[in-house]
Amino acid sequence: MNLPYFIAQRLIRGRREGTSFSRPINVIAVTGIAMGLAVMIIAVAVLTGFKQQIRDKIVGFGSNIQIMNFDSNYSLETIPISDTQKFIPVIKNMPGIKHVQVFATKAGIIKTSDAIQGVVLKGIGSDFDWDFFRSNIVEGSTFTVTDTGRTNSVIISRRISDMLMLKTGDSFAMYFVQEPPRSRRFTISGIYETSLEEFDKMYVFCDIGHIKRLNGWSDNQVSGFEIFIDDFDKLDQMHMAVRDAVGYKLVEGENQVKVTNIRMRYPQIFDWLNFQDMNVLIIIVLMLLVAGFNMISGLLILILEKTNMIGIFKALGAENRTIRKMFLYQAAYLISKGLLWGNLFGIGLALLQLKTGIISLDPASYYIKTVPINLELSHVLLLNAGTMAAIVLMLLIPSQLISRITPVKAIKYE
Repeated sequence: MNLPYFIAQRLIRGRREGTSFSRPINVIAVTGIAMGLAVMIIAVAVLTGFKQQIRDKIVGFGSNIQIMNFDSNYSLETIPISDTQKFIPVIKNMPGIKHVQVFATKAGIIKTSDAIQGVVLKGIGSDFDWDFFRSNIVEGSTFTVTDTGRTNSVIISRRISDMLMLKTGDSFAMYFVQEPPRSRRFTISGIYETSLEEFDKMYVFCDIGHIKRLNGWSDNQVSGFEIFIDDFDKLDQMHMAVRDAVGYKLVEGENQVKVTNIRMRYPQIFDWLNFQDMNVLIIIVLMLLVAGFNMISGLLILILEKTNMIGIFKALGAENRTIRKMFLYQAAYLISKGLLWGNLFGIGLALLQLKTGIISLDPASYYIKTVPINLELSHVLLLNAGTMAAIVLMLLIPSQLISRITPVKAIKYE
């Protein structure tokens, strides 16, 4: 029989049924734990949701991994490679690869009667995955690219359409600085809005055939390949696998191809996103300290209230360790109660925001329209286990007070 646990149960039951001056302190301790855990759950859900949404938007514009001509660097005027590379079928069959598509980019200038704007014209082929942009189209629709002919339809961002006062169905001229200078006329089929201003004001999407024609490329030449993966957490692993599949083979013109990932192309953005982890870490530490100090106060009150009982147990020969376990079991009960209410409150608020988007944000400042939520079971379980372990460890120190209580003084204590 576990005597300390049995006595702790009787003390908990007696406290629920009767009155005790420690009861308000315990309520405060439980409330502190509940509020602390709820704040931690919401903070982690919001941070991971924010990082996931920003990351997915950046990937939507440029994929997880790119394969380009080694001499292209990060220039918009790229050196072409053939779209019939032998390593592409190998990459497509790799586990963890979601999609592979071709692309081409070219700098251009949109000129209307009232304004002028420099943009990046991104050419896409018939294999382009429209899922990301379909979810962000606010007017009109996407267009269809075929291998048999070119379409003059394009999609532009809400940012560009507002600056140039364009709408769906309008036509505009785009000029290209090259020798000789050229121009193309496009028709807007759709307007997208991702709230990533730096990207929205930059990209216009068109049929890749236009860029091939403007650059004088053959039908099988492209700027490169975009590769999407199933799990972003395995980006480095998949990058190495793709690089190994590509190897150091030469392409047309005796130039090597290079393999880059999204972190390498936008290091400042991902460094900033990783820095946000520090904010959540500070919140978690502060909440644990608050909850821990509340429980320490509650445990000291429990010990003070039961000083007579401690003296009697010591007089009967009970060891300090046995008596400490009694109070730690009671503390664990209070912690569990706080965790239960904290989970209900924190997960409930997170689900409410996830389903309704009741709390909105300014897209100009936060790049998203509502507070994002990414609620994962593993995060909730780790927060619960970490909170329980941290508070119990903090309670080991005040529980040592029991060893300083002598039976004679404790029995006389009132």
